[in-house]
Formats: sequence, structure tokens, C-alpha cells
Amino acid sequence: MKEIEVKILEINVEEVEKKLKEMGAEKVFEGEMVSIYFDFSDRLLEKEGKILRLRQKGGKVILTYKELITQDKAKIMDENELEVQDFDLMLEIFEKIGLSPLYKFKKYRTTYELNRTHFEIDKYPDIPAFLEIEAPDLYTINEMVSKLGFSGEEVNSYSIKEVLEHYGKL
Repeated sequence: MKEIEVKILEINVEEVEKKLKEMGAEKVFEGEMVSIYFDFSDRLLEKEGKILRLRQKGGKVILTYKELITQDKAKIMDENELEVQDFDLMLEIFEKIGLSPLYKFKKYRTTYELNRTHFEIDKYPDIPAFLEIEAPDLYTINEMVSKLGFSGEEVNSYSIKEVLEHYGKL
């Protein structure tokens, strides 16, 4: 499945949430998330634009594998996800096949949905809140950016690593 997303940094959370509700978006998640990114010691996955992530989201454990397609107008990745039952067992399996944690991030996320578009407000320690918009295509992303009152200049295709680097936190 293709993941198409953009980020807008340094948002006013209350204002964005108000606009989302006015648009008819429904809040579908709110809570803490822990994400651990894995790679081999030579960082082979990172060098090839690939991501292997294990995430705890509420009571769920989600394993994700992504491959970067482009970061031109949006970050577009081929994404495969599945829910797994045991976080610690996955950590053990990764270790046994030579993978080790590369990055570990904790954040507080609020997710809204409208049609097939996801709006995720992320709050990390010591950086301003930002909005991630994920939609089926660039047209929908651009439409939602506009409806929320943002301009194209405020949109970027950063990965979370690039966001944290932008703020000097990685």
C-alpha cells in the first residue's frame, strides 16, 4: 500500500482541532505511542531508504516495513503493516537475526479521520506540535492543507528523523 503524507510544523493545536471538527473529521485515537526503528549494524536499511518499525499504540503492537519512493512534493512510501501479539518477542526475534534498535521515540498523538484522510497531531518532548496529513493522493492532501488554512510553503515532506534533526533533537 502506498503511504502519501506531508507535515506542517509548529501548529496551533487548538485551532487545527477546531477546524478539523468543523470539517466533520472524527477523532479516532488519542494517546501515547512508542516507536522503535531497527536496522543492521551497517545501517543497510537506512542507506536504502527502508524502515523497519515496531510500535506500541494504545493496546496494539504494530510492525511496519516501508520503502521510500519519493520525497518530492510529499513523502511517498510503499508501506506494509501488520498487528503482532507480543512486543517483547518481536524484539527478541529482531535481535536474533542481527537487527538492533536504531532510534526510539515516544510521542503523544491525536488522530482524526475524514473520509480516507488521516490527520495526526504529534507532540514530542521539547519540540513544537506538528500536523501530519496522510491521504490517498496529492490532490486530496493539497485540498486539506488549503481547507485547514495552511499554504503550500508551510508543507514539507520530512520524515520523523528529519523533523527531529530540524529541531536539533537527534
